[in-house]
Formats: sequence, C-alpha cells, structure tokens
Amino acid sequence: MTANVETGLLGIDVGTSGVKVVLCDEKGVCHAQTTREYPFQQPRPGYVEQDPDVWWRETALAIRDVIRAAGVEPAAIKGIGLTGQMHSLVLLDKAGKVIRPAILWSDQRTQAQVDWIADHVGVEKTIQYTANPPLTNFTATKLLWVRDEEPENYARIDKVLLPKDYIRYRLTGAFATDVSDASGMLLLDVEKRCWSKEMCAALDVPTAWLPEVYESINVTGEVSSEAAQAAGLAAGTKVVAGAGDQAAGAIGNGVVRPGVVSSTIGTSGVVFAYADTIVKDPQGRLHTFCHAVPGAWHVMGVTQSAGGSLQWFRNEFAQLEQATANLIQRDPYELLALEAEKAPAGSDGLIYLPYLMGERTPHLDPLARGVFFGMTARHQRAHFVRAIMEGVAYSLQDCMQLIRDLNLPIDHVRVSGGGARSPLWRSIQADVFAQSVYTVQANEGPAFGAALLAGVGSGCFATIQDACDELIQTSGSTEANAANQAVYQQYHHLYGDVYRSLRSSFQALHATVQGIEG
Repeated sequence: MTANVETGLLGIDVGTSGVKVVLCDEKGVCHAQTTREYPFQQPRPGYVEQDPDVWWRETALAIRDVIRAAGVEPAAIKGIGLTGQMHSLVLLDKAGKVIRPAILWSDQRTQAQVDWIADHVGVEKTIQYTANPPLTNFTATKLLWVRDEEPENYARIDKVLLPKDYIRYRLTGAFATDVSDASGMLLLDVEKRCWSKEMCAALDVPTAWLPEVYESINVTGEVSSEAAQAAGLAAGTKVVAGAGDQAAGAIGNGVVRPGVVSSTIGTSGVVFAYADTIVKDPQGRLHTFCHAVPGAWHVMGVTQSAGGSLQWFRNEFAQLEQATANLIQRDPYELLALEAEKAPAGSDGLIYLPYLMGERTPHLDPLARGVFFGMTARHQRAHFVRAIMEGVAYSLQDCMQLIRDLNLPIDHVRVSGGGARSPLWRSIQADVFAQSVYTVQANEGPAFGAALLAGVGSGCFATIQDACDELIQTSGSTEANAANQAVYQQYHHLYGDVYRSLRSSFQALHATVQGIEG
C-alpha cells in the first residue's frame, strides 16, 4: 500500500497464541500483516489464563508494525474491525483496571458452576433463554467461578468484557460488544439478539456489568487521542463492533449463505454453518449463535484441541524439526506434514483422540483426555503425526454429521486456518468428509473478516454479502479419494468406540488426580 491509497481497512484478531493485524484496501488486497505472539499460563491442570494488558501492548505494537510495513498514512485507515478468541472472561474494576488474569475459553475449571446452573436454572431453561446449554467454556460459568472461589475479586467487578472488547475499550474507551461474540457468554438471548433478562436474573448478574450489544457492522466508537499515540493511529478512526473469531473467519471465507460451510483448524477446530433462521440442537452439542451477518444465525461444532494437538506435539517432541525449520527458513509444521505423508491413510491402526483440553462437540465432556490407541512396535513418528491430523478430522466429521442431522445443507465446504495450509491435512479432511473441500484466495482468517466488517461499517460496501461477493473467490479444491474414504469410515467408527469405552475411565482419572493433588 502506498501513501496515496484513499481507503485502508484494519483487522485485529486477538487470538489465543498471539494477536494478528492485517491492513487491507477496499479491493480486499492485503498490503501488510503481522502476528505478535504471547504466552498463556496454566497455574493448575485444566486452568488457562492470560494477561489482558499484554494483549493491548502487543496489539499496539502490531498496529504500528503494519502501518510502517504498508507505508500508509494513519489517516488513510477508514475503519477498524475487531475479532478474537471467544468466551474468555475479562473483569474490570470501576477505574477500568484489570482485576485478575483473563480466564480463557479452553479453561476447564468450572464444572461445579455448570452443575449449579443445571440444578438452579435447568438445562432446558438455559437453552430456552440463550439457545445453548451450560458448558465449562462459556463466559458465565467462569464468572460464577470467580463468585464462588474469589469473592474479593467478584466484589470489585464493574464491567465484564470479552478479549476483543477489551482492546476496543483501550482503543476507544467504549464498553461494547457484538451479537456473535456475546452469543458465547451464556447471557445473551440469541433469538432476540439482546441480553437475556431471564438468564441474568437467574445468575444474579447485573446487566450494568455487561457492554452494549451491537450488530457486527455498526460503529461502536472512535480511536481516542491516547490510543492513537500508543498505536500510531489517527484519532477519530472508526471502530466497528466486529465479531467473534469464528463468525469473523466465516466472513473471511464467504460463509454468508445457506449451504456454504467452513471447516477451520486453528488452535481449536470449528465447523460453521450459516442459517437464515434460528436452529437449535435439542441436546446442546452444537452451539447456536448470532452470525456477524445482521439478522442471521449460525450453528457450529467445536473441537477443543485441533491445531493445538499438533502444536503440543511440535513443542514437546519435534525440537529437531523446529531447529531445522529455523535453519532452512521453513515452517516446522511443513516438516511434520512431510513426515506424516510417509504413513498410510489410517496410520496402520493408530487412532488419536484430540481431547487435550476436554471436548465440546459432540461429547460436552470437560474430563475427556487425549489418547493414542492401538500402538504397536511397528508404529513410527510418521504414524503419530498423521494420527493426530486424522483424529482432528474425525472430530470435525462428528460436527458435520450433527449439522446434517439438523437438516442444514452442506453443499460446499471451505477449509481455512493453519490446517488449510497443509495439502495433507486438506486431503485428510476431504477423505474423512467424503466430499471435496475448497480454499479461498484470502488466507488471513478472522482478521481479514474483521477488516471486511470495518469496510461495511465505514461505507466501502453496502452489505456483508456484497463485500464477500466482490472480494472472496475460491483458489483451489482438493478432491476426496474413494479408497481413503473407505478406510476412514471404518476407523472413524472405532474412534467413536474408543471414547465411549473410556468415558468412565476419564471421570475416574480426574477424581484420582484431584485426590492426589488435594
């Protein structure tokens, strides 16, 4: 981008492992992007936390990086869109200061609070009020945990925010969110697209703690002078509501009409389907949320540790690949995928359950654990890497089947996230899904979707559908292999059997660990 470009659009994705910022123009061309990583902390098994002020520090630096790399004048940026990890709990006091580290979406400490909601509100009533059942991942259960375990912090609460909305607060001073991200808090009336008075009353959560809710394309504020100085922006730049990372990623993939479904492998894995009318899974295995498209909804299934499973393997067992990748300037995941290609479809009977952080869809089981099943002396590293990729695909196929069970069409599957960059992982998904999968030209994920929302909010496009129709095109397809389909169909059935056989053992293991740790 050169300094004479009239319209720049900034997309900010406050992710679990880092913040990604992209700078695009009104034609959808990305002229600069950067990612700045940050850690998360696990003070106890099942606990996952981050410091929101680190998010802001790294976001401000990332914004400066992309403005510098693009060579654009800050005043040329006409809109900023926000997205990020969903569900994670940020608490502020009356001075606007962070009370405690954010409790992240993947944190599993809140089963007692889930049980309390089930007993005191009822699962059916909770689904009636919010379209979803109580789960350990949702924000409200984390808020109740603070109530129960940290009453001194609970007494200090003045505002409850989500990660991207904390960045909005630091940018604009506004307390606001959007309908898609708010849907994952277990406090929103998803059908009416406003806070649920019934649910808030049942949980004794003051609505004054909650930010104002907007549709994703609405402008929620302008960059303050203080934030402009910190991030290198122009004061007064418009900031739109944005969306949760899955809804924003769906915008970036063009999932804005019935029949188009996305399969995203990031830290988590998500299958996302558009719906013109609200659709609910009576058993709560799929989430029903507001879409970033005004007046639309989506259903999605979630695999807790998708790319996170391969990241765990990389971190713990692939030091050589990481060192080699640094020397030859390649992604270590590429080297792992090359190794996985040495193993056949089905990994010679090695099956992986990707439950490193419990599991949402279809099991709703925070006590599930990761498993390698079927190991023999013949299995090598290649089998283990491929089994991880296949296990994630099996989990995503569980999500696909539940979506079909709700009579939502799956005509066109678009793959995205880090997993879509791997030809092997694309082919595994196509074979497990038993249908072709497609990639799109834009590969910046949720950050790109957030930039498109900024484009609609700042007047560059009339509607989200117009923006997607103009800017998003498929760039390639991967066909399903009939022989591999047959193999995977058999192993997928065994994959389900392994979980069902171990469910009671997972519960016993949890009790044992808790007893030993006191």
